[in-house]
Amino acid sequence: MKKILFLLGYVLISLQSTAQNNPIWLRYPAISPDGKTIAFGYKGDIYRVDANGGVAIPLTIHEAHDMMPVWSHDGKTIAFASDRHGNFDVFIMAATGGNPSRLTFHSSPDLPTDFSTDNQQVLFTSSRNIPEKNIRFYSPRLFQNLYSVPAKGGRPVLISSAGFENAHYNSKGTQIVFQDRKGYEDAFRKHHTSSVTRDVWLMDVKANTYEKISGFEGEDREPVFSNDDKNIYYLSERSGTQNIIKSAIGSKTNAQAVTSYTTHPVRHLSISGDNTLCFTYDGEIYTMKEGTSVKKVAIQIYNDGRAGVEKNVTINGNVTQFELSPNGKEIAFVTRGEIFVTSVEGGQTKRVTNSPQQERMVEWSPDGRSLVYAAERNDNWDIYKASISRKEEPYFYAATIITEEPLIATAAEEYQPKYSPDGKEIAFVAERNILKVYNLASKQTRTLLPEGRNYSYSDGDWDFNWSPDGKWVITDDSEGAWFSGNAALIKADGTSEITHPIKSGFGQGNPKWAMDGKAMVWASAKEGRKSLALQGSREVDIYAGFFEQDVYDRYKLNKEDYALLKEKEEKEEKEKEKTEKPSGTENAPGKTAAKKSENARDNTAVKKSWEPNLEDFENRITRLTINSSSISDYAISNDGSKIFYLASFEKGFDLWVTEPRTRETKILAKLGGSPSGIEMSKDGKTLFVTNNGALVKVDETGKISPITINGEMILNAAEERKYIFDHAWRQVQKKFYDPKLHGVDWKMLKTEYARFLPHISNNYDFQELLSELLGELNASHTG
Repeated sequence: MKKILFLLGYVLISLQSTAQNNPIWLRYPAISPDGKTIAFGYKGDIYRVDANGGVAIPLTIHEAHDMMPVWSHDGKTIAFASDRHGNFDVFIMAATGGNPSRLTFHSSPDLPTDFSTDNQQVLFTSSRNIPEKNIRFYSPRLFQNLYSVPAKGGRPVLISSAGFENAHYNSKGTQIVFQDRKGYEDAFRKHHTSSVTRDVWLMDVKANTYEKISGFEGEDREPVFSNDDKNIYYLSERSGTQNIIKSAIGSKTNAQAVTSYTTHPVRHLSISGDNTLCFTYDGEIYTMKEGTSVKKVAIQIYNDGRAGVEKNVTINGNVTQFELSPNGKEIAFVTRGEIFVTSVEGGQTKRVTNSPQQERMVEWSPDGRSLVYAAERNDNWDIYKASISRKEEPYFYAATIITEEPLIATAAEEYQPKYSPDGKEIAFVAERNILKVYNLASKQTRTLLPEGRNYSYSDGDWDFNWSPDGKWVITDDSEGAWFSGNAALIKADGTSEITHPIKSGFGQGNPKWAMDGKAMVWASAKEGRKSLALQGSREVDIYAGFFEQDVYDRYKLNKEDYALLKEKEEKEEKEKEKTEKPSGTENAPGKTAAKKSENARDNTAVKKSWEPNLEDFENRITRLTINSSSISDYAISNDGSKIFYLASFEKGFDLWVTEPRTRETKILAKLGGSPSGIEMSKDGKTLFVTNNGALVKVDETGKISPITINGEMILNAAEERKYIFDHAWRQVQKKFYDPKLHGVDWKMLKTEYARFLPHISNNYDFQELLSELLGELNASHTG
């Protein structure tokens, strides 16, 4: 008997040790009509618990995300939202658990809010089909219609398209109280009084009329009726922090505060039949009756909550950046913040980095045996190098040992590394807006573009490129303005002034070198459609400017004149070879080699002494494309005879080609894909792009061939979310327009919100956590 008791005690202790005695980040609690039970969400599943607290019982255990439970008025049934079929649909199940039934089947998200008074219908909101007479424009992220669907299944019926959220019937079913939504602003922004804050409205169901209930110019939301239908409880920020307010129907001024929190907002308000209020505060569930003190519901959960799960993830797409190797036989690419290398032929893939943090902006060394990239580790962006360790192994994708080391790692932020053509130096961006060069031998750094000239809205949104001879750098330069500026030309050794070949109000974007450094090319919206929004769509053209008059004159020849010139030059070259070739040297390889070496030295001397001629530069500019379009990237052949670019005219981006001499323009490859960079092989016969995340190559005939990727990675989603949380927090700290961050204690808030991370196992809850954190700033466009 003692042995049995001992074993039972051991089992209980073991269970208690695995229990989460204080689970937090509990979502969307709903108290039952009798006030005895609370249904809530935790880590993507729905639980029920006694309203006085205790051990919570899971009602759903599913890989999908289940959320927003809603009780029927008789307490026998629960409706909820689940994405188990791809997007959120409404499901229904017994309140004690069991197999749920699916009620809605639309591709738009459907979210339940209430049952009809007879429990025969489920009320839900959805952005599906807005009637043609509705003055609101359609948006799946914005305006919600109100529908009902039979609880036993059937066709949904539209109740109103006035724009509903959190809709609830009164006890008679004659009125519906709801919050509106007016714009895109994030739902978790705090303390704002903008034009898109929510208001509480009352709908007369029979008359189809609407009355505004709330009178505060800030946030008023999540309304519920009192049991006698005479009052409405809702959440309001009128006290500065979101609290529960009670307002008599028909009176906008006689609102009474029910709670008085000052630090965090009250969320997720629900009410029972005896007017017991249930809500969350700081990630935990509370209940109260008006006039009594607030009571925290102590909850225990006896399972691991999908914690510590690592998965093998196949890597076959979602490429966000790629770079072709110097030998043209392998491609380095970034997917999910990790760097891989794959062979162009054969699909052999090698993982280079392995960390929860993000690596990006990968570049090859000129010899192809090293990669440099930026990594955000130890709360800082630094530049790392990965190299093939064994000399006998020529390719990354087949390397057995890869050595990684920090290359440029100071207290400053450093990323976007690019090797000089000779491989002796690396140019990079420091603190998001300074262009520097690091000498690998001396380990010394010099500044080319100082602080304050470029503003970085999104990391990597301004660029630079080395000239082919490594003597110059061309870079974006906003000259202290915002989202505008002119391409700057800077001597790579830092000895020259910052010069701008073109002064234009239209600016030059994505500047590159062309034709062995004798020209520069860029994109400009000078003649294209321009959006009024800073980040809106616009149409651009590709332009070229020439640093030498004779190169420009040659380039401007039409096809026939250029052919005649080429014929003449070839003939003159043959005559020159005949006159310069001494008699009897046909079989003297030593002398021939010596002559070639001498010519090579002469050519090197010419390159070293060359400098771009900026005098009258603006009169040596030509438009390369024949019509403006939305262009994501472009490439120019070595002789400038062809311009390849990814442009969106119809559905998605296609690969186009223009021959400037003939102005002939056509689609080279019909991709219909996403925006992408373009990489060109050295012989100019093959182009590499991404198409909806997949790597593909396109030959000169337009044939599209996929680049096979066969790789996998071990994904620790919890560690990845922790990194993303830190990344988002740091982005704000480094880049927010107000250095004082609107007076909020940003370090304290990081600690406050980071403690919820162990209690989050999915990206829906994670998105809300990030929005809550960023919402503390009371700034638009941050959620």
